[in-house]
Amino acid sequence: MDYLTFAWIDLWSINLPAPVALGVICVVGYLFSRRRTAVLEDNSTARRELKRAKAVAKELEKIAELLRRDLASHHSSIERFKERITNIGTKREDASWQDMCKEAEEMLRPTLRLASQISSAYDEIRQQTNHLMTFTEVRTDALTGVSNRRALDETLESMVAMQSRYEQPFSLAIFDIDHFKKVNDEHGHLFGDQALKDVARLIDDTIRETDIVFRYGGEEFVVVMPNTPLCGACIFADRLREVVHAKLELTISGGVASARESDDPQSLLSRADAALYSAKAAGRNLTYHHDGDTITPSRELLGMPVGAGV
Repeated sequence: MDYLTFAWIDLWSINLPAPVALGVICVVGYLFSRRRTAVLEDNSTARRELKRAKAVAKELEKIAELLRRDLASHHSSIERFKERITNIGTKREDASWQDMCKEAEEMLRPTLRLASQISSAYDEIRQQTNHLMTFTEVRTDALTGVSNRRALDETLESMVAMQSRYEQPFSLAIFDIDHFKKVNDEHGHLFGDQALKDVARLIDDTIRETDIVFRYGGEEFVVVMPNTPLCGACIFADRLREVVHAKLELTISGGVASARESDDPQSLLSRADAALYSAKAAGRNLTYHHDGDTITPSRELLGMPVGAGV
């Protein structure tokens, strides 16, 4: 009996609804097969994919545990209810049945809530599957090995939908290599390509396991940060700016925005891009954020002095 069979038996034993269990098994199968492939491939893309797969597996484990706990609690309530029905005697029969009707009404609310939780879990499984799909060839930038613009578009569509439906916060940051044209003109395009690879690697090493980095185009990169408010995204963006400045012979500027209820992918990107433009106009090697109304230096939001650009 193989690993997937054991997984199916375990999910079946906790009475998960078939669509959810089937979704989990599909993702586990993908993780298992991709992990065996990654072991055979000694390159940064395979390691990054395995790292992401582990993060997704943790998220799926959380979803399964929440469902397991809620289903067990609800099952106990139903068993107690059935036992009370069986033990109703002939005395005070009318009063007992009235009590049972009230209890049945009280059980209806958690039943409906559990159905909503199952629906939410199914959506989360689908979202995590989309995260894994960012590592197929058609969604990977050939030069840097990070996800490409197509993967960004698909990810933002999914993230905006989840934010709208479940109010799950997320933020993104756009980074641009300062004076990149000058780098190419003075050192050549091969040097410029290597600079792009170095920046992509450094961003990928700095982000959390659940974050995703994309090459947005040219010398621009986007980092999508699930479950991250604006303040947290600004902290990351400014830290990344400092890391790049310290480790590479170049600097980056950044623009940060957090998704709002009225946002679609394009409006969110536009706000982050406007913040990036302000950072470059202010002297570069800075990060700015757009809170929906105004654009200000990220360090002001964090209560830190705003340094001069380069």
